[in-house]
Amino acid sequence: MIAYNMQREALRTVESLSRRYQQGSEEVDYELVVVDNASPEPLNLEPVGDIGVPLVLVRRNQARVSPADAINIGVARSSGDYVAVMIDGARMLSPGVVRGTADAIRLASQPVVAVLGLHLGPAHQRVTVEQGYSKKVEDQLLDSIHWPAHGYKLFEIAAWGGSCAAGWLGIAAESNCICVSRRLYDALGGYDEGFEMPGGGLVNLDFYKRAVEHPDSSLIYLAGEGCFHQLHGGVTTGKRQQGHSFEELNEEYRQLRGEGFTPPTKQPLLFGKLNPMHAPALLNACEKVLQTHPLTTVQEKCAPFLAGSVGSDHPNPDLGGASSE
Repeated sequence: MIAYNMQREALRTVESLSRRYQQGSEEVDYELVVVDNASPEPLNLEPVGDIGVPLVLVRRNQARVSPADAINIGVARSSGDYVAVMIDGARMLSPGVVRGTADAIRLASQPVVAVLGLHLGPAHQRVTVEQGYSKKVEDQLLDSIHWPAHGYKLFEIAAWGGSCAAGWLGIAAESNCICVSRRLYDALGGYDEGFEMPGGGLVNLDFYKRAVEHPDSSLIYLAGEGCFHQLHGGVTTGKRQQGHSFEELNEEYRQLRGEGFTPPTKQPLLFGKLNPMHAPALLNACEKVLQTHPLTTVQEKCAPFLAGSVGSDHPNPDLGGASSE
C-alpha cells in the first residue's frame, strides 16, 4: 500500500485491512506493508492500533513523483507467495477482500485477482467535487453508515470509478487492489519504473494489462467486493493529472509500449457473494451497460407479445407451439 500525504485516508485504509475488519480472515496468513512515499508530514499509523497482522511501515525521505519504484520497494519488503498491490493508499476495502482473495487464488494456476474500484459519493469524484462534495461530506457519509462496523454499506454511498464503470458486468481497465503470485510479479518485472510522470501516469493500468494478458494468467473479479476511493486531492480525481491530460499520459505509455493504451479484453471469472447491500452498485452497473450496449429490457422485449401483436393463428415457437393466448 502506497501513501503520500494522506494521513486521514491512510488510517481508514489500514483499518479496512485489519483482521478485526476483514471477515473470515482468521485463518489467512497475511501482512501489510505500507510505504510512506516521502510525505511532507510523515505518516503516523499509531492511531489505528494493533491490526492483528504484521504491519511494516517503510518511510522514504526522498521519492520520485511516480510511485512505481515505491511499489517495487514495498513488494521487496513483503514475504508472501502472493502480493496484492494498492497503488493508492486512499482506497479503503470492503470486508471480504482478504478471505475472497485467499479463496480465489486457488481457482487457477496463475490467478490475477482484481478488486474493482468505486468512488465514495454519488458519482466519480471528478464530477462530484464540482457539485460540493468534500472531505466533510465524505466524513458525514461514512458516519451515516456507521463505518467501519458495517463495511458492506460502503456500496450504498459509492459509485463505480471511470476505469470500471460497468462494475462486475463490464471489462475493467485496471484494479487498484490487484493480487498476483510473486512468481508472476517477478516475471512481469514488477511495476515499470520507466513511467515517470506524476502519480505514475498509466503505470497501474500498464501492470494490470500486462498481468491480465499474460498467456498463463486467469482473470478473476472479486464479485461483491470493492476498493473505495476517498477524497484526498490526489491525481485520480481531477480532470487533469497534476497538470497532465490523459493524452499526455498516453503519450508516455506509447513511448514505452509502442502503441496507445487499450484495456485488456480477457473475460473474467466472477467469484464471490452478493447481498442486498450490493443492489445500488449492481443497479449502477446495469444502467451503464444499458447506456453503452443496444440492449432492451425484458418489459420492452415482451410488450409486443403481451399486447397481442402476434396473432393467435401464428404459434410462438419459443412457447412449444402454443398460441400467444
